[in-house]
Amino acid sequence: MSAQAYDPLAGERTPQGPQFDVFLAGTVFLDIIFTGLPAMPAAGTEIWAEGMGSCPGGIANLAIATSRLGLRTSLAAAFGDDDYGDFCWRTLEEQEAVDLSRSRRFEHWHSPVTVSMAVDRDRSMVTHGHRPPLAASELIGCPPRSRAVIVTLSPDEPLDTPGSPSGWAERAHRDGALLFADVGWDPSGGWPRSLLDQLSVCHAFMPNATEAMAYTRTDTPRDALYAIADRVPLAVVTDGANGAMAIDSTTGEEAFVPAPRVTALDPTGAGDVFGAGIVLGTLCRWPLADRLAFAGVCAALAVQQFGGSLAAPGWGDIADWWHEVRESARHSGAYGNSLARRYAFLDRLVPAVPVGAVRRAAATIARYADVGPRPAAARSEPEDEDPDTPRAPVQKE
Repeated sequence: MSAQAYDPLAGERTPQGPQFDVFLAGTVFLDIIFTGLPAMPAAGTEIWAEGMGSCPGGIANLAIATSRLGLRTSLAAAFGDDDYGDFCWRTLEEQEAVDLSRSRRFEHWHSPVTVSMAVDRDRSMVTHGHRPPLAASELIGCPPRSRAVIVTLSPDEPLDTPGSPSGWAERAHRDGALLFADVGWDPSGGWPRSLLDQLSVCHAFMPNATEAMAYTRTDTPRDALYAIADRVPLAVVTDGANGAMAIDSTTGEEAFVPAPRVTALDPTGAGDVFGAGIVLGTLCRWPLADRLAFAGVCAALAVQQFGGSLAAPGWGDIADWWHEVRESARHSGAYGNSLARRYAFLDRLVPAVPVGAVRRAAATIARYADVGPRPAAARSEPEDEDPDTPRAPVQKE
């Protein structure tokens, strides 16, 4: 049985509406993730990892996260003509239903690769890549009509400057798309406040607490939130295991929601998954507290799995989690009861989720993921078959 899509925006769709819910542009990496390392290897030594997974990364984290949640997603990115590019393209288009009509393959361009090594709930990375053959503006041309665009603030490609490489995002804004902005780590340590001037064309800004305080020159995440709320209609600050806080001036709401308690195994892509949840909740016009709670559980489900982008939960995973929370609430104490109350809004969403709804996929370029036990059916196959023969990843049912 193939996975069935759940459309949370079904009631919003009209023949005249936008073609896509979310449009993205950026760089797709092949992520190779080693897990269960006892320590980082010392110079001149070799160690063995307990697990390994491979999946599309970079901007693919966001594209997969939004598509898994039922948002019609289009991605503009450069892909190499090597096997890595083949794998990433096939995974995004065929498995994850991401539109790639504004993406292109380039001959003799090496696909960017990142190797991530997870040690004691932290990770270190090594990346190799080359500048894409075309800038995003040349690749995209006229962006498709979409309800939302997710962008990253950059001093090199300002959103608010006509004719800049990111001018496509400002054009999408003029065509009615809501711009949801994030920001990356500043390795220079300068954290220029002028970067926030680009928020003048954005609907939302979703930095983490460290980034928010650094760019706003404030001492606490809440002070940073208020400073950001002076610049955008929807200000969101995430604070890891402490949860997230937000102000929506369009509705007059302010909310803080703690994160669900989970054992975090791999934080790769958690921020992207959280952002996807905020975009979905905003497009669905949910109350602010529900948006934060939903985004929080999406991120919490993702960090419990190894595998970067392919650890992003689908509606099937969310439904499974909610059924478990609701059933265990009666005998799980005050915390369980609090969780059940906080997520009671899922009762009106989960009954509409098909039984075979989308769930997470195996995060591997080989036939079987090394991050969990092989399926029973697989264990019964002939033992002389090489389990590392390259195959397309499969969608869990």
